[in-house]
Amino acid sequence: MALATAPRPPPLLLPSKAINIPNPPSFDPHSRILNSLKQCTHISQLKQIHALTLRSTSPYHPKTFFLYSQLLHFSSFLDLNYALQLFNQIQNPNSFMWNTLIRACANDVNNKEQAMRLYFEMLEQALVSPDKHTFPFVLKGCAYLFDVSEGIQVHAHALKHGFGSDVYVNNSLIHFYASCGFLDLAEKVFVKMPERSLVSWNVLLEGFVQFGKFNSALNLFREMRNTFDPDGYTLQSILTACAGLGAFSLGAWVHAYLLKKCDFNLSIDVFINNSLVDMYCKCGSLELAHQVFKRMPKRDLTSWNHMIRGFAMHGRAEAAIRCFDKMIRTERFRPNSITFTGVLSACNHKGMVSEGRLYFDMMVIDYKIKPALEHYGCLVDLLARAGFIDEALGLVSTMPMRPDAVIWRSLLDACSKKNTSVELSEELARQVVESDRDIGSGVYVLLSRVYASASRWDDVGLVRKLMTDKGIKKEPGCSSIEINGVAHELFAGDTSHPQTKEIYQMLKVIDEKVESLHSERLAIALGLLKLQPGMPIRIFKNLRVCNDCHEVTKLISRVFNVKIIVRDRARFHHFKDGFCSCSDYW
Repeated sequence: MALATAPRPPPLLLPSKAINIPNPPSFDPHSRILNSLKQCTHISQLKQIHALTLRSTSPYHPKTFFLYSQLLHFSSFLDLNYALQLFNQIQNPNSFMWNTLIRACANDVNNKEQAMRLYFEMLEQALVSPDKHTFPFVLKGCAYLFDVSEGIQVHAHALKHGFGSDVYVNNSLIHFYASCGFLDLAEKVFVKMPERSLVSWNVLLEGFVQFGKFNSALNLFREMRNTFDPDGYTLQSILTACAGLGAFSLGAWVHAYLLKKCDFNLSIDVFINNSLVDMYCKCGSLELAHQVFKRMPKRDLTSWNHMIRGFAMHGRAEAAIRCFDKMIRTERFRPNSITFTGVLSACNHKGMVSEGRLYFDMMVIDYKIKPALEHYGCLVDLLARAGFIDEALGLVSTMPMRPDAVIWRSLLDACSKKNTSVELSEELARQVVESDRDIGSGVYVLLSRVYASASRWDDVGLVRKLMTDKGIKKEPGCSSIEINGVAHELFAGDTSHPQTKEIYQMLKVIDEKVESLHSERLAIALGLLKLQPGMPIRIFKNLRVCNDCHEVTKLISRVFNVKIIVRDRARFHHFKDGFCSCSDYW
């Protein structure tokens, strides 16, 4: 074994209090230096230890090679550039040394590509082979860089070197493929694994959740429970899936499991509690979300952002603003871009125009936050729906980025309700189409409404013909309701549900006058049929609630003395005693 050493540096003295190097006769230099390394906390100390190593050890002594591996290990945490320089001085580094550098680069945001270069240099030199520790580090770099082609090469190398059954390597492959969006390949690796750890399940669960495959995540979770008990990472992923699906019952079960079966430290973990707050907000139980929030022993900015956005989506604008004020004045948190999205959304849902302008200016002037498309979208929608269409158009014209289809559509929607000029609506519709070629039926329906309001029936017919010619069909309304932990999806005019007959009979009971069967009414009918008296009916709808269904739902809540919570694609509506939490502004 030989080390290529750099020219010996000038003598360096260790500070008396920095590193305590005992010097009894029985200690050889290697033991003394290793002991010093264990106390090392700063790169300046490590450089002194390195200098001492060069002065007091022989490069040919068998212990010196191990000593350099430890120097490399510690320097990789303290100063990556220094570690790379040290690595280049070592002749014939072993796999531990290669892995140390590859791991350090893979964990460093600015050196992911260096990890890949080191790996391929290791293969090119062919002095040592990659082992089961090498591949997870390299695949981590590939995942961060979304480097699919090189990740697939690394997968092939792992198989070639006989690690196709290694649980750690396979876990890293699942994470790589899932991070890059190849969920089918991630699942294929998972299915072929002869042995799985809890991490294997968690990584695939996280992948499903990351890309919105919430039902797949819940199905995998149910299968996992036959083999493993969930840990904190599992529960956090499942809570996110429950939030996405509005699966209140399962989310509440996770909360109960957390309190009864898990370690106390996990039950008070800020990330878990943030997920609980978000889940309850998105499942329609603002009261439980606020309860969890208030009981948290520690809150971070994400905690406050979840609560502000929760109040906003439930139409509790004043509560959202009070929460924001407490966050910045009492708790002294500095708001970020997400915070102001929540505050502006709260103003939008309540039609609070003056407040919306105020908080937008506060974000820009007081907190020096550059407005993103979401902030402009909130303010444009707020102004347009309140009738300030010229001001909204002026804001769009001064935006530093190109407006997206959502902003143009919100302006078109406002124009269709405020009976503005047909020419303006036509121009806005053109902008929507140019911004997003895959726009669906919404813009055509809005434009048809504009023409109908102006009694331009020929143009209404032309729009409908255009939709037919392009094969565009009106998106069907879909509502889901959870009953005893099972989600039921119902489409407008649906007759495929096993209890269709009973549902339609209940519809007649609800209101003999209702002729147009929208999907949320079917879901409400099923809820009245199957849920216990006194239980709130929670409906999740893919489209915005229409005026007709909004009025009918208010009536149902009074006649049947039931609370109905509807989450449409924009916000929540809480119906009770004939009233809605939105105060008929949505």
